[in-house]
Amino acid sequence: MRFTSYASGLAVATLLGSSLLVHPSHAADPASPPAAAPAADKEKPADPASVVATVNGEKITLADVQEAAGSIPPQMRQLPPNVIIPMLVNQLIDQKAILLAARKDGLDKKPETQKLMTSAADTALQNAWLSQSVMPHLTDADMSKYYEENYANKAPEKEVHARHILLKTEAEGQDVIKKLKAGADFGKLAAELSTDKGSAQQNGGDLGWFKKGDMIPAFSDAAFAMKKGDISTTPVKSQYGYHVIQVLDTRTDPVPSLDSVRDKIRQALIQKYVREAVDKAAAHVKIVRFDPTTGKQLPNAPAAPAGAAAAPAKK
Repeated sequence: MRFTSYASGLAVATLLGSSLLVHPSHAADPASPPAAAPAADKEKPADPASVVATVNGEKITLADVQEAAGSIPPQMRQLPPNVIIPMLVNQLIDQKAILLAARKDGLDKKPETQKLMTSAADTALQNAWLSQSVMPHLTDADMSKYYEENYANKAPEKEVHARHILLKTEAEGQDVIKKLKAGADFGKLAAELSTDKGSAQQNGGDLGWFKKGDMIPAFSDAAFAMKKGDISTTPVKSQYGYHVIQVLDTRTDPVPSLDSVRDKIRQALIQKYVREAVDKAAAHVKIVRFDPTTGKQLPNAPAAPAGAAAAPAKK
């Protein structure tokens, strides 16, 4: 959904907005002592309407620069304002020059360009409506409530750190178990024999830490029934083949702090309220679907429940 990237840009602009209230021409020369100024002037921010450049007489204001801050990539956010602002001003000058050249060439009159412009305007309007619908639900109070309901009051989950060797047949799995009992190195056997080449080649079959719901049921049931250091006594069958599992360690996943999951909560709330907003909009319009091959009208399909598209379990 486009709104996610829109919200991210909005957050960047908000983050940098206070820093961009200093006009680049006011930045102090590090080699010169700062000029004395009245206390009132030090606290007075620059006017967002102040002009930082003109292109063929068309103004570029400090407000335009602040808005452009939303496109700054993460690695640039740490740069000081007296570096970022001139870069943004140059970018806006280039954009304005290109826009004027395009209009001069009549590109804004071409049907294909007008179609793109209409699409961009529609996207902006959609995002504005979604912002109006979603942003009121992204307050600190909303995030704290979500945290209490989905993190703070839930029992800590058990996690397992395991590795596996995936074989095609049960007989191959039993042969690997015999070799391990005789002292063979698990990691080497995984690298040589496992058909799960991703985990086998990179780290000797190591799957890292996972919760029970992260893996397919057959694998999880077996792994979570084992203790630290245990190796499967029989191969574990799944739709992928036969697994020989070794549990390296177990632990209880502690309840995370609110700050550590704030971004996850924000995204979860965005997804929830975007879905609700879209459903609300669709409920107030008449929707008719047609078969693209026959042109016949199709029965309206029931709306998919929120969260129906679940991520597949790991292999």
